[in-house]
Amino acid sequence: MKIDRLIGILSLLLQRDKITSAELAEKFEVSRRTILRDIETLNQSGIPVFAEQGQGGGISVMEGYKMDRTLLSSEDMRAILSGLQSLDSVSGTNRYRRLMEKLSADDRSSADADNHIIIDLSSWDKSAVADKIELIKQSIEKRHIIAFSYFSPSSETQRKIEPYHLVFQWSSWYVWGFCTDRGDYRMFKLTRMTELKMTDEKCEDREVPEYTCDKLRHTKGEIEAQVRFDRSQKWRLIDEFGKDMLHADENGDFLMTLTWEDEPTFYRYILSFGDSAEIVSPDEYRNGFAAIVKNICGRYET
Repeated sequence: MKIDRLIGILSLLLQRDKITSAELAEKFEVSRRTILRDIETLNQSGIPVFAEQGQGGGISVMEGYKMDRTLLSSEDMRAILSGLQSLDSVSGTNRYRRLMEKLSADDRSSADADNHIIIDLSSWDKSAVADKIELIKQSIEKRHIIAFSYFSPSSETQRKIEPYHLVFQWSSWYVWGFCTDRGDYRMFKLTRMTELKMTDEKCEDREVPEYTCDKLRHTKGEIEAQVRFDRSQKWRLIDEFGKDMLHADENGDFLMTLTWEDEPTFYRYILSFGDSAEIVSPDEYRNGFAAIVKNICGRYET
């Protein structure tokens, strides 16, 4: 991919005084003409890269800009390697690993043996998201609208969106973009999407707002309720909310105020605690949950 190559070229230029287009072409397995186009792209991005012709010539970054040849230390390279390997864990390929091997060819301290961090962003069923991520990534790069069927707690709908970001958040993958049906920006969970395809329709030129992590949890129509959790669930509450959010009462139980997207998903979450969670207030959600529990019990009455 072009972005991989640009990162690789820039990293090499920051480490070396000069390198020829032939060397870069061989290293990244492309033509010299492609390398020259990449150099022009870097220039247009504000990075002062220039080429000298003739004997002793080559490609380099303006000295005043480079400042320090060791901009990327061995520690930096290992950190980058961990991040790139995490992307490979999603796609099931070695694309980013190959890029790092090229970047660290002259610095063996960046090899796997010295990398002690492993980040695996894949789902339990890797096939469920890997192909979707690849298709959405291509759609974002080509600026094409994607279409899919989407399953929410209340319905199944057909959607079209202009995709702008792939987001890994709260242990799941999402795509964030402009929903043409709703006329607003929305988040969609990849595992709830079926029949995903890239359309021939191009995304409109629009002012895209900056994505923030709050866009997922703080949605229109969210509910708020007080829930008491048994002390036996402390391990899970710390895992999901952090220790600073927990305050034990005189019995050692935890009273928390939770905000949620909608009632059905909130009730399912409380049910996952079995008899170790109780909705305290408001009565609307306490009674709603009680009705669900009553229906469940009715299924098992003989």
